[in-house]
Amino acid sequence: MEFYFPTEFGEQLAFCSAAFTALIGFFMMFAPGYTYRFLKLQVREGRPEAYGEARSAGGFLVGFGLVAILLAQPMIYLALGASFGVSAFGRILALMSDRGGVLLSLLLLVVQAILAALPLLYGLGYI
Repeated sequence: MEFYFPTEFGEQLAFCSAAFTALIGFFMMFAPGYTYRFLKLQVREGRPEAYGEARSAGGFLVGFGLVAILLAQPMIYLALGASFGVSAFGRILALMSDRGGVLLSLLLLVVQAILAALPLLYGLGYI
């Protein structure tokens, strides 16, 4: 079995989105403290379970990204794009209703929108 890297430009973009997803998840799994600091979240003293939540969410992202890379199917890319699209919608809801950091939330919204758009555009046949 050899490593598959797509030859079509659209699939390469979707592949990069999946690879970046796995990279984010890997970072969340093995460096939850840095992840929380970046997101400006704080773990309460005596409650280390929050690190488990970050590791679990990171594991999900690693798994989803790697499956998309290994299977390289348009429907898997569609699922990845739709998941990030719903996540971006949740970020928009948070911006409209919560009183959090706007600059970081806008930056993360842009990242989520890009990670949603690349696999969706490929899976739907636009690129």
